[in-house]
Amino acid sequence: MKVEDFVKILGAEFYAGVPDSQLKALCDYLTNTFGVDGNKHIIAANEGNCAAVAAGYHLASGKIPVVYMQNSGEGNIINPVTSLLSPQVYAIPTIFVIGWRGEPGIADEPQHIHQGAVTLTLLDDLGIENFVVDSKTSVDELQNVRADFQTLLNRGGQVAFVIRKNALTYENKVTYSNAYKMIREEIISLIAQKAGSDIIIAGTGKIGRELFEVREKLGQGHSQDFLTVGSMGHASSISLGLALEKPAKNFWCIDGDGAFLMHMGAAAIIGAHSPKNFIHIVLNNESHESVGGIPTVAGKINLPLIAEACGYKYTNSVANIDALKKCLGELPAVPKPAFLEIKCALFSRKDLGRPTISPIDNKKNFLQKLGI
Repeated sequence: MKVEDFVKILGAEFYAGVPDSQLKALCDYLTNTFGVDGNKHIIAANEGNCAAVAAGYHLASGKIPVVYMQNSGEGNIINPVTSLLSPQVYAIPTIFVIGWRGEPGIADEPQHIHQGAVTLTLLDDLGIENFVVDSKTSVDELQNVRADFQTLLNRGGQVAFVIRKNALTYENKVTYSNAYKMIREEIISLIAQKAGSDIIIAGTGKIGRELFEVREKLGQGHSQDFLTVGSMGHASSISLGLALEKPAKNFWCIDGDGAFLMHMGAAAIIGAHSPKNFIHIVLNNESHESVGGIPTVAGKINLPLIAEACGYKYTNSVANIDALKKCLGELPAVPKPAFLEIKCALFSRKDLGRPTISPIDNKKNFLQKLGI
């Protein structure tokens, strides 16, 4: 189905979401049509943030908002759905559009399998009536479902359209870019070499994939790396737990800007506990690159200043290779926790592989490295 038809049938004037590759057609359409800086389309920090912003829009307008996300974000909406949007609380009608990763019977990455299996069950448990859209869904069929959903929305209920792979199409090309030149995989290689025998925790998305490939190229093993393949935004919290429990070891967390924004409160906890063996690096390409390159707000805020305010003892930002090499040389000796923002270019090479070890094996090897 053409995304233009899908949007017309939804009949909404406001969208808030966290980008998803399964919803790329919708994300590109919204970005092309409304941009990302206005009041019709908000790219939020996380899915709960989306739901709350949508609630504010409804309270101000009386109209029905749309919240879009990958199904991995269902966990982040449980609280606002049950304690804010619910017909038993404020009865705020909301249309959810959810990309279905890990659908049973469809090959996908390990971090999507469990979530994919419980996607519809979670919606049912939350009282969210749902309909699955696939490539064969007709405009007439979707119009009928939308009409049926209106009764629930009129009562202050929530409904969801769950989108299968390739269900939505968009013919217009949207090009995403930024002003930075440093290539992320080359940056990660420099970090890995500087970290030496220290432990690295890689954030969700392409960071872990590139770190795995860097180790392969350097002829190194993978046991000192924890690859956070799912649980977006939580790599820094995992790192904090490790650093506090193992004060004799040094830990480097390599985060993405979208992940850092998603659960930015973690930075305050890190600063407050102030581990002296923790370096937090955010690779900032101002985008949700792993799901298509849709912009984040990380280009409009001062990440090092935020980290400093949260209690990090050292903060810095670099945007070229010479400054990066100089900073990496200084990092081991600076006060900790340390925070480094590295501004980098968008996109990876087209033949970038994926880790050839399972998450379970990654964990086993990692525990052995830690002597557990």
